[in-house]
Formats: sequence, C-alpha cells, structure tokens
Amino acid sequence: MESNVFSTTASGGPLLLAIGAAMIAGLVSILSPCVLPLVPGYLSYVTGLAGADLEAAIGTSAGTVTKTRTVALKSRVLAGSLLFVLGFSVVFSLMVTLVANVATTLLTNRDTLNLVVGLLIIVLGVVYLGWIPGLQREARISKLPSAGLLGAPVFGAAFAVSWLPCTGPTLGAVTSLAATTGGTDRAVILALAFSLGLGIPFVLFGLFFRKLLGVFKAIRRNSRWVTRVGGVLLIVVGVTLVSGQWLHFLTWLQTTLNFGEVTLL
Repeated sequence: MESNVFSTTASGGPLLLAIGAAMIAGLVSILSPCVLPLVPGYLSYVTGLAGADLEAAIGTSAGTVTKTRTVALKSRVLAGSLLFVLGFSVVFSLMVTLVANVATTLLTNRDTLNLVVGLLIIVLGVVYLGWIPGLQREARISKLPSAGLLGAPVFGAAFAVSWLPCTGPTLGAVTSLAATTGGTDRAVILALAFSLGLGIPFVLFGLFFRKLLGVFKAIRRNSRWVTRVGGVLLIVVGVTLVSGQWLHFLTWLQTTLNFGEVTLL
C-alpha cells in the first residue's frame, strides 16, 4: 500500500498544492521592487490613457468626471489589463512547457532530476535575495509596440521576455516544479496559475487603485521583505528536493489529507 502511494506521488502530487505554490510565486513576482513601482506606468501604456484620463480611470482624479465617462475609462483599463495578462500568459506557458519537457527528456532518472532541480531552485532563491551580484539587472526590450489596447498583448509578451531578471527566480521554481512532475498539461496548468498570480493583482490595482492605494504604498515600503521571504521559501523547497524530503512531504499530504484523484498533479 505504501509503495503504491509513493509511486503515485512520485508521478504527480497534489494539484491544488502545486497550483497554489505557482500562484504565490506569481504574486511574489509582481510585489517585487522591480515590478510593483512600475504598475501605474504599465496601466498607462496598455490602456493608452494618460494624465487626467488615467487618473479618472484609476479613481485618483480630484476633478469632476461624468459617471458614463468613468465607466468607459474603467472598461478600457479592464480590457487593456486583461490583454496584457493574456500576452505574458501565452509566453510564460510556452517557456514553462518547453523547459519542463526538455528537462524530463534529458534527465530520465527522477532522483537526478530532483537533485538538479533542487540545486537550481536554491540558486534562484539566492538570486532573489540579492546575494549574487550582477543577476539583479533588468534586461528590457527598448523597441515596444504602440501604446493602447492593440499593443497590450504584444507588450505583455515583451514583458514576459524582457523582465525575466525580475520574474525569473519564481518562474524558474514553477518550471522546476513542472519538470519534477512531468507532462505538458501539468506544465501549462502551473504556468497559467503563475500568470494568474501575477496578473490578477495587476487587474485589481487598475480597477481599484484608489481603494487599494494604502495597501499599494504599504507593499512598496516593504517590498524587499516580500522578495526576501520569497527567496527563503525557494531555498527551503530546493533543499527538500535535494535531500529527498519533498517526496515524503507530498506523500504525507496525500495520505493525511486524502486529496483524491481529482487533485493529483
């Protein structure tokens, strides 16, 4: 019985746990110091709004704006935000799926795969803590599409590629998790979960910026702590993979919480 549980867990693991971890990784990315402060600028770019229109759309304008105009502006913010999220979701899904499949093809032995992936996650955690000089640089794409709704998904795709120094550590952890579980469908699910963790806060910031302004400022003041906690968590996951405890942890969850087949990754 126990060997069957280990076999099942080795080929998968609780899907809800993996999705939750991927979404948290995405959330940590958007709350990082190199992404969060630029959210208002991103909103302006993907919506094509600026000045008074952008202030009215995000609810910070002190002037008088008609209700109809406000609804129209907020609709534009919602559309631009969703198209931006769609753009980077597609790219992230392709990246995670490609890398995960290559890793599982090259490293057919699961113990070797866990060791390599674990070491990689530890390195990514150290990078996220800022302990490796030179790897915190931003590599932006200078030539961008025209601002506005039409360019929003293209800008989202450009964001996915050019901001890898910021999103790379957490995205790498998601990719590693997908590699250790195997399967294209699982990789896509985790990539989409990561994208939701990164994208949902972006959409909410756009629609409810004024109401969330206090939260926004508090997160900005403490954003370095967010990345530090994220870095430590990555290192912990990496250590458990290298030491072989990750499998025991998943097995404990499987037998104790009885996730069932629906929640197996």
